[in-house]
Amino acid sequence: MELEKHYINRSAWLRAAVLGANDGILSTASIAIGVAAASDIRNPIVLASLAGLVAGAFSMAAGEYVSVSSQVDIESADLEREKKELDQIPEIELAELIKIYERRGLDQETALEVAIQLTAHNALETHARDELGMNEITQAKPLQAAMASGASFLSGGILPLLVSLFSPMKGMVIYQYLFAIIFLIALGSLAAMAGGSSIIRAIVRITFWGTIAMGATALVGYLFNANIL
Repeated sequence: MELEKHYINRSAWLRAAVLGANDGILSTASIAIGVAAASDIRNPIVLASLAGLVAGAFSMAAGEYVSVSSQVDIESADLEREKKELDQIPEIELAELIKIYERRGLDQETALEVAIQLTAHNALETHARDELGMNEITQAKPLQAAMASGASFLSGGILPLLVSLFSPMKGMVIYQYLFAIIFLIALGSLAAMAGGSSIIRAIVRITFWGTIAMGATALVGYLFNANIL
């Protein structure tokens, strides 16, 4: 039989990569739009886009590393606490497992047998998985998340930077917005396909919030009485 195809094992790195690329496109394009709406000179737009790209990539990587590291610390503390409880009060821990399996639909006798066998096999792993909800698939990986976020921010942010470099100055805001929407649609489609979810829903969600973000920064630029054309 052919094994079923699942996508949950991609959730950690896919979340970080999509977040990074989305933020890279939106942040860089929004900065470019805001400056372009207030200036008709290319240099400030390019400089602002480049600065936002570099700062954003390092910020995303650092932020992701710190946040995921905090999750690792919490998981480690929970595992250490669970290990002590297994040494000191194993009968109470076994009773907890039995209740967990009964709530999942097993009768008392079967739940007892399953709890005993899994505890004998690997007690800490069993409690980590069934009591705390931890497993290898969802295990936090700070360095992987940081690298995925930073690299994906760069890959997303470089696209609006190229638009700043090569698009005509006349209508720069419009070019930035249109290309950003195209980039976001491509990103949403790729993320949905990689995660096995709805492509249409992903596109609608990412373009809706992208439009709001870019519209807000354009408004800031317009406060300086600049004309996009």
